[in-house]
Amino acid sequence: MSDVTAILHKLESGDAAAADELLPLVYAELRNLATRRLTQEKAGQTLQATALVHEAYLRLVDIEKPQTWEGRGHFFAAAAEAMRRILVENARSKQCVKRGGGMQRHDIDQVPLQAGEVNEDILALDEALERLGAIDAEAVKLVNLRYFAGLTNVQAANAMDISPRTADRIWAFARAWLQQTLDGHVS
Repeated sequence: MSDVTAILHKLESGDAAAADELLPLVYAELRNLATRRLTQEKAGQTLQATALVHEAYLRLVDIEKPQTWEGRGHFFAAAAEAMRRILVENARSKQCVKRGGGMQRHDIDQVPLQAGEVNEDILALDEALERLGAIDAEAVKLVNLRYFAGLTNVQAANAMDISPRTADRIWAFARAWLQQTLDGHVS
């Protein structure tokens, strides 16, 4: 059993100190996942990798709402899902009129050459993933690991405890289904 898995078991049993032990072990990996994910976002994204990691970590190790962890892979899959939800919430809040609607923040000292777009693609992807989840929950989990956590096919397969070949098959289906859905061909 890895150190992370052992600490996760302590966290499940309500050991508040376990959260402090866990962060140093997973922080660098979570930061890499967040950085990879944010580099895929369009211009106008104001959320930074550190903030994304901290928010996701707080959601994962909430002592008042203890969760059951099946191991390291399950923890990182949950981290990918948490990051996805945070990015979706952030995109939705940017669209709210009370938060500036379509307006974007710019440094006063800099004159931008071109204003970036508000990322509506993440909202469309989230909606499509919700619909895909009704058809194939395993495909959604794989998409979260590959797209939001930035894992390779082999890493995602290991996290899901499936063979890389099965992951290839699921990935091909999910990509094709999402492409058709996002292009408006599937209702």
